[in-house]
Amino acid sequence: MYDTILVPTDGSEHAIRAAEHARYLARMFDSTVHLVSAADVQTAGGMFDAGGVDRQFIERIEAENERAMETTKGTLEEIEPLRTAVLRGKPADAIIEYVDKHDIDLIAMGTHGRTGVSRYVMGSITEHVVRRASCPVLTVKAVEKSELAKGYEEVMIPTDGSDASSTAINHGIEIAKQAKAHVHAVNVVDVGAITFTPDYSAPSELVKRFETEGERATGTIADRAADAGLDVTTSVHEGLPASDLLAYADENDVDLITMGTTGRTGLNRYLLGSTTERVIRHAEMPVMAVNARQIMERERSTS
Repeated sequence: MYDTILVPTDGSEHAIRAAEHARYLARMFDSTVHLVSAADVQTAGGMFDAGGVDRQFIERIEAENERAMETTKGTLEEIEPLRTAVLRGKPADAIIEYVDKHDIDLIAMGTHGRTGVSRYVMGSITEHVVRRASCPVLTVKAVEKSELAKGYEEVMIPTDGSDASSTAINHGIEIAKQAKAHVHAVNVVDVGAITFTPDYSAPSELVKRFETEGERATGTIADRAADAGLDVTTSVHEGLPASDLLAYADENDVDLITMGTTGRTGLNRYLLGSTTERVIRHAEMPVMAVNARQIMERERSTS
């Protein structure tokens, strides 16, 4: 599924933790890993010289990026083949261009990074990449819950029954299958989205219909997991999507969340895209964001 994995790095501990997860997945799927760092010379130089920068300045910036890759390379030294490159330009643009040029199947990157004149802010770059990438993006923070101890034992797949969440199911199930993980299929009925005022309560029959749809959506995941020989737990409950998904993940010691970035909207659905962004920002475990729209466009362009 992941023949090629891209690891953008700024040398921070968050990027290194992302590289550890990339190594784990690369061994699982026998992937080629690409390690890159983006030299944003224009932004760094613009603060000092509106007329441009000299060669010496460019070489210093590129040398910093080389050091960032060397810092991260030790995490990936057992992976072969390992390809490296210093990219030029705005980091998000450079990463997306590299993804398209090299047919990358997965990006693994930190959600926080070093800051300053010579460094890009990894967090904001990651969000831009998640929104635009034509492949899934694994986002990782360097915190206790993202440490790889025994691998992915508990994989959570949130669903709202949309095409976006269906695309994410494929990735979640395949990773869980390779890792022999327990699958959690979760649907949160966002009752708040169908109440027009704080004092208004949604009709019970309407709530019941949404719960039935949630059970159908989680049942689809359960069937897929069972077909793959995996144990699965399903959960459908009322609440606030982002906070409830995070709470569920914490309570069940989830190692990986796999979810779509574009979901159904309207009175009976939460906007899965914004929910995913909130989960990425606050989750302590890795989150794989699957941009269904971009992936489908990529598949159409290559077919």
